[in-house]
Amino acid sequence: MGSLFRSEEMTLCQLFLQSEAAYACVSELGELGLVQFRDLNPDVNAFQRKFVNEVRRCDEMERKLRYLEKEIKKDGIPMLDTGENPEAPQPREMIDLEATFEKLENELREVNQNAETLKRNFLELTELKHILRKTQVFFDEVRMILLKF
Repeated sequence: MGSLFRSEEMTLCQLFLQSEAAYACVSELGELGLVQFRDLNPDVNAFQRKFVNEVRRCDEMERKLRYLEKEIKKDGIPMLDTGENPEAPQPREMIDLEATFEKLENELREVNQNAETLKRNFLELTELKHILRKTQVFFDEVRMILLKF
């Protein structure tokens, strides 16, 4: 198996792929890890490229995964690290992953918001409990003073 070191022999190839097969072919080449792609349109703006929407969706999914990972680490939950990269999912699997990540992020945000509300309510009720105890002591002292007269 070769590598991308300078001393390795390389071949410059140009691939022409049908757009329907491009994703599968590029993901397979990426799994091999032996290919370096050159941009043949360096003057084209990133937002004018054909697959910019897919890249944005992947960026958004990555953001959601980082958020989930941060929350998992914050709570000290151990995560399983397989040490290997998963294979590139197929486009229809990406839709399912996107929906799953969206659902998990929304649920986790709701849980965090509910936990914050519960904590705030607990502190308010604890404060009220202390106020009631202090006022009870005050009224007991006043009653004792009035009974002495």
